[in-house]
Amino acid sequence: MDAIANNSRSLIESDDSAPLIAARDLQFRVAGAAGEVNILRGVALSVRRGEALGLVGPSGSGKTSLLMLLAGLERPSGGSLSVAGQDLTQLDEDALARFRRAHVGIVFQAFHLIPTMTALENVAVPLEFAGRRDAFDRAAAALAAVGLSHRLGHYPGQLSGGEQQRVALARATVAEPPLLLADEPTGNLDRATGGQIIDLLFDLQARLGTTLLLITHDPALAARCSRVVRMEDGRITEDAARRTTPPP
Repeated sequence: MDAIANNSRSLIESDDSAPLIAARDLQFRVAGAAGEVNILRGVALSVRRGEALGLVGPSGSGKTSLLMLLAGLERPSGGSLSVAGQDLTQLDEDALARFRRAHVGIVFQAFHLIPTMTALENVAVPLEFAGRRDAFDRAAAALAAVGLSHRLGHYPGQLSGGEQQRVALARATVAEPPLLLADEPTGNLDRATGGQIIDLLFDLQARLGTTLLLITHDPALAARCSRVVRMEDGRITEDAARRTTPPP
């Protein structure tokens, strides 16, 4: 793992009082057929280490765009953004890749598993990129933690939807990242299977002390988080932890 990433991670982890996520006047614009589209319009957000935050709001409100910025998968158009002690606005593409590898796990609605790799190989991928010699041992332990120790050699096409999402969850948490991002992780699953995945998600978050940002349309699911933030039209309109509602 990159020495700079290690140093910055140890610095931020040594100060538990520092927010893991600090965004101010965050903006995100994209080019559209009719001109530039403002997706995020001055988002301000501070999230503490170990916090579980539910992000809710109607489709098109900017939730997924915010997640992509936090993951370093998109770049802000304006404002400031610090995650795990790193100013993401100042990192080039290679540095952003190292940042994601060291600090972020992501679980999407679609499983995004590599179809030609076994469950074990899929989970080991981020550790192999990080140069971990124990990648496969750690991947096997992560799969055991989500109840799939009997499926290590199976390919995604041989697994049920719930099993594939368990593999995706193991992959997202195998490196014990300080930030776990989940975008509608049960959207492709039936209610019973989805409930099992969510239980695993919160169990892993609590065990690892990871900061969780969960996008969901399910109010009951959001209520399981310690804090709920609502977005509308690219802005945060309600934050249950602060109990404030910004003016229109």
